Amino acid sequence: MSVQKHRLKHGWSQQQLADASGLSVRTVQRIEAGYPASTESLKSLAAVFEVDFSTLNPEPAMNAIALNPAEQQEKEAFDHVRKLRNFYLHLMKYVIVNIGLAAVNLIFTPQRLWFHWVVLGWGIGLLAHAFRVYRPGWLLGPEWEKRQVERRLGRPL
Repeated sequence: MSVQKHRLKHGWSQQQLADASGLSVRTVQRIEAGYPASTESLKSLAAVFEVDFSTLNPEPAMNAIALNPAEQQEKEAFDHVRKLRNFYLHLMKYVIVNIGLAAVNLIFTPQRLWFHWVVLGWGIGLLAHAFRVYRPGWLLGPEWEKRQVERRLGRPL
């Protein structure tokens, strides 16, 4: 069973797992992404999960192995949820920071408004992020990629 499945089974965040195992959050993220882990890292994770060390075999990177359809769907669902979470965090930071900047601007220099430039500039970046998360599949999505590859290889569509 993968490290991520064990972590989710326990209901832990990556930060909680890192704290419990003595590893860095980045190390946990790398292991969950399928990058090779040291024996010591795997041993500390096995101790935290209270499982045998051999059950935490380092898995090759997810995109390097052929997955069955169910595993592929699960991976895509995890990827999409991760993208959604990152977008929501970006949106929360945007709102909080811009409310703070608007307050600072209106309190200290109400005669000269400048915070709207930050709202506009960052808003363009936020819209681009939203587009990457919510874009329709036909617009530069997996189906589009597949059609382009088939066209490039000269195969019938």
